[in-house]
Amino acid sequence: MDELEDRVRRQLNRIRDLGDQMTAVRARETSPDGEVTVVVDGNGALCDLEFSEGISRLSPQDFGQLVVTTAARAAQRAFAERGDLVTAFNEEMAGR
Repeated sequence: MDELEDRVRRQLNRIRDLGDQMTAVRARETSPDGEVTVVVDGNGALCDLEFSEGISRLSPQDFGQLVVTTAARAAQRAFAERGDLVTAFNEEMAGR
């Protein structure tokens, strides 16, 4: 019974660790021209947005598209990182 309790406790701790790791995911992406930098969390939610002075040369449409495209790339990276965490967790749990 003690062995079972220890195993369950380790698994619970590992699940908590996974939650903490997923909460900590941040992805930073900068546009190719360096005009826009976006940071998103593991859910793809915007955490930070930075612009260089060069954005003043962009049309409103180009500016908007650049922000959206850069944010989408950041979100893709964040989702990939979360996916890697879940895959590693599942492999670890399957090996027990």
